[in-house]
Amino acid sequence: MAVIQQVAFILILAAISWILLRRVSLIRKTILIGKNEDRNDQPARRFSTMLRIALGQKKMFDKPLIGFLHFAVYIGFILINVEILEIILDGILGKHRILAPLLANSYRYLIGFFEVLAAGVLIACSVFLIRRYNPAVQRLQPARHRELNGWPQLDGKLILVLEIVLMIAILTMNASDSVLQKVGHPHYPVTGDFLVSSFLQPLFSNWDTAALVIYERVAWWLHIIGILGFAVYLTYSKHLHIVLAFPNTYFARLKPKGEMYNMPEITSEVKVMLGLENQNADAVVPERFGAKDVTDLSWKNLMDAYSCTECGRCTAACPANITGKKLSPRKIMMDTRDRLEDVGRIMQANKGEFIPDNKSLIGDYILEEEILACTTCNACAQECPVLINPLDIILQLRRYKVMDEAHAPGSWNAMFQNLDTNQAPWKFSPGDRFNWADAVR
Repeated sequence: MAVIQQVAFILILAAISWILLRRVSLIRKTILIGKNEDRNDQPARRFSTMLRIALGQKKMFDKPLIGFLHFAVYIGFILINVEILEIILDGILGKHRILAPLLANSYRYLIGFFEVLAAGVLIACSVFLIRRYNPAVQRLQPARHRELNGWPQLDGKLILVLEIVLMIAILTMNASDSVLQKVGHPHYPVTGDFLVSSFLQPLFSNWDTAALVIYERVAWWLHIIGILGFAVYLTYSKHLHIVLAFPNTYFARLKPKGEMYNMPEITSEVKVMLGLENQNADAVVPERFGAKDVTDLSWKNLMDAYSCTECGRCTAACPANITGKKLSPRKIMMDTRDRLEDVGRIMQANKGEFIPDNKSLIGDYILEEEILACTTCNACAQECPVLINPLDIILQLRRYKVMDEAHAPGSWNAMFQNLDTNQAPWKFSPGDRFNWADAVR
C-alpha cells in the first residue's frame, strides 16, 4: 500500500508540475506581446519599493486591522508552505516526517510555530469571508459593481474557503498524528505534542487506530493535493497577485504620478514644427497612436492586468464611479486581463503566434463611455496596494480614439482648437488674458 501511495504521489506531482509549467510559460509569453519598455533604472530604489510594498504590504495598513489580517494570511501562507518541502520529500521517498530525526526537539517547536500561523490564517480568512457578505463594504458587492458578477465573485470566496479547509486539514492532521504517536504506531515517529493541534487531540481520543490512520492519510493527501492544486489554480485566478506583486512593484513607475508619459513621435514632430530640431528622415512612424488592443500596450501594462487583486480600492476612490458613471478602474484592469486571456488561448492554438481575431480591447471589452468618464485624477493609481496604474491604460486608449480615429467629444475638440490658436483651453486671445485685472485696479 505504501508503494502504491508513493508511486501515485510521484505521478500526481509530475502531472501538476507539467501543467503549472505550461501555464506559467503561456502567461509569460502573453505578457511579452506588449511593447518594450525599459524599467531597469534605479535598481536599489526599485528593490526598496518591492520590499516595502510587496513584502511589507505598506499600503494595506491604511486600514490597520484589515492590513494586519491580510499580512497574517500572506506571511502565514508563505511560511507554512515551507513545510510542503518536507511533505514532498515524504511523498517521494515513502517516509513520514523525514526531517524530525534531523531537527530533534527543534522540529516540535518549528511545527508548533507553523500551527500558530495556520490558526492565524484560519481566523483571518474566516473574517474576510464574512466581510464579503457585509453590504457595508460596497466595493466587494456585485450588486453595486457589475464587474464582480459571476466568476470574479465566486473566485474571491472560493479561495478563502480553500484556505480555511487547508488550515483545518493541517491542524487535524497533526492532532491525529500525535495520537498515533502515543499508541506506538510504527509509521509515526515520536515528536511530542504540537502547540495548537494538541488542543484538538480530544476529538480523536476515542478513535481506533485504523480510523486514525485513515483520517491522517486523508488529511495528508488533502493538504498536499490542495497546495499543488492551489498553485495551478493561482495562475487562472486573481490570486496570481501573490506572486506577481513582487515583480510588479519592482518595475513600478518611479516618476511622479501626475507626470504623464509623452509619445516620443509626437514630441519630436512638435519640436520640428517649432524649429527646435531638424526633421529626422529615419524616424519610424508608429502603426497607430495610443492603444487599440493589448498588443499596443507595454509589457508592464499587461503585467499590471495579471497583477490586479480585484480588491476595488481603485474603484472606491474613483470620483467618476462614485458619481454613478460607468467607469470602474478595477473593471478596466479586469477587462484587459480578459482580453489577454483570449489572446493567450489564440496563441496556444497557433503554436505561440497571435493571429488577429477582429476584436480589440477598446470597443469589444472596454466601452468608449468608460474611458471618457476618467478625470485623470490618479486616485486609482494612488490607492492600488500593488502599484498598478489603470490611468496609463485609459490614457493610451483615449489617445487612440482621438489621434487615430479623430473621435472626441465636441467639448474636447473645442479645447484642442483653443490650445492651438490661443495657447490656452479657453476661447480668449492671449493678449486679453489679464483683462480681468482691470476691474480690480
